[in-house]
Amino acid sequence: MKIRSSFRNRAEYVGVRFLFGLLQRLPDRISHGVARAATGFLQVLVPRLSQVAMRNLTLTMPYLDAQRRRQIIRGVFKSIARLLWVIAKTSSTTRTNNSNVLLLQDKYFRIENLQVVHDAYRQRKGILFATGHIGAWELSALGFGAAVNPMDVIARQLDNPLLDRWICGLREASGNRILAKSGTLREVMRALGENRAVGFLVDHNVISSDLCFIHFLGVEASASTVFAKLAARTGAVVIPGFCLWEDAEHRFVLRFYPPVAISGNAVQDTQNIHASLERVVRLYPDQWLWIHRRFKTRPPGHQDLYANLKQRVDERLEL
Repeated sequence: MKIRSSFRNRAEYVGVRFLFGLLQRLPDRISHGVARAATGFLQVLVPRLSQVAMRNLTLTMPYLDAQRRRQIIRGVFKSIARLLWVIAKTSSTTRTNNSNVLLLQDKYFRIENLQVVHDAYRQRKGILFATGHIGAWELSALGFGAAVNPMDVIARQLDNPLLDRWICGLREASGNRILAKSGTLREVMRALGENRAVGFLVDHNVISSDLCFIHFLGVEASASTVFAKLAARTGAVVIPGFCLWEDAEHRFVLRFYPPVAISGNAVQDTQNIHASLERVVRLYPDQWLWIHRRFKTRPPGHQDLYANLKQRVDERLEL
């Protein structure tokens, strides 16, 4: 891995902290506008993100016309802006008093179908939350920890150590625990044994030895079988949950879905878990992180789906 300079780390850290401080202090409407301007700048500054998103949409939703795909891509950056805005607003109060987050719950988000979670806790085998990079995924853990119970979250360490320490502090402010993405099976097993909830982002491209290939959004995609194996081994209840923006309410809804049945067949269970995410992505396509190269890892002998993006005439962007 390329060594990062201390200057770059500090510059990124100062820039992000400045943006968050600004978003925290400004009135909601202005704060939201500043966040949108920042992500709009990112979209222009790093055009490859939009190119990757267009490629993903071409692969998974070939029936959409170019105008609709461009509209979804613009929506993705708006969704990222909402995520920055709401985390800045809620995390500033979480750090001082969880009760403040509860007061903000009705303003910025509400929780739906919480009975599914209470029923799972009563089984006393722990809960495995399956979620993805859609809507306000960071708010789902923050809000759940403050409003329901502290939980454990699996997260990859950021390349910038300064940002990593700061963001871990935000994530743990409501009582949650952050578990590193590697070497955590023992901690996860212990947490489930204590009847805690553990959250996983299941929609990463996977390159590890425990991968399998499933169908996701109509494309063969690599996925880790670890989540499904953990569920089968521990008997933990697998609950899909997503924090989605609802325009009609002008706030996020942290919505829980019925548990996914676990058969013990790791590949089939992994497929079923991703099917719950796919249904939500198709309902809220402009809130999923299409800018990620989700289909980068290919089955043996299959071509790279992201090669020569700039040369593909059918993916030219006029954003």
